[in-house]
Amino acid sequence: MTEAELRIFVGIVKHYFEQQTGAPAAVYTPFLADPDALPVYDYTGVIGISGNRQGCVYFIAPEELLRLILSSSGETDLSPRNLADLAGEIGNTISGNARRQFGNEFLISVPLVVKGRHQTISLPKGVKAYIIPFSWQKLDASLVVSVV
Repeated sequence: MTEAELRIFVGIVKHYFEQQTGAPAAVYTPFLADPDALPVYDYTGVIGISGNRQGCVYFIAPEELLRLILSSSGETDLSPRNLADLAGEIGNTISGNARRQFGNEFLISVPLVVKGRHQTISLPKGVKAYIIPFSWQKLDASLVVSVV
C-alpha cells in the first residue's frame, strides 16, 4: 500500500463522517502496525478484499461512538444488533468508496461484524497492517487497512 493509496482511505473516512453526521472526524497520521497488536474496540466491521488486491479492511469503534452516530441520525434503536449493523455498514461504505478509487477489480465482501473487546483480530501472513486512527466527537476509533 502506497502513501497515496492510504490518503485515499483517509479522505474516505473524513468524507463519511462529514456526510453522515455533519460533523468532521479528526483523522491522524496513519502508521504501520504490528499485526499481532491491532487496536480493539467494542465493534469491528470486517470487509474482505479480493480480485486484483488481497486482504481486508476493518472499521473498529467503541460502542459509544456508534450510539452517537445512530442518535445523530435520529435513530432510536440503540440495541447491540443495530450497533453491530452500523459497524458493518460503515466498514462496507468505506470499502465501497475505496472500490470506486481502485477500480472494479477491487472486490469487497459482505461485512462480518465481531463484537467485544476480547476479540482477536488476525491478518493474513505477510500482509502489512496500516492503522488510520481518528476521533469523532472526542471518541477514538480506527480503520485498519491490510491490502496488497
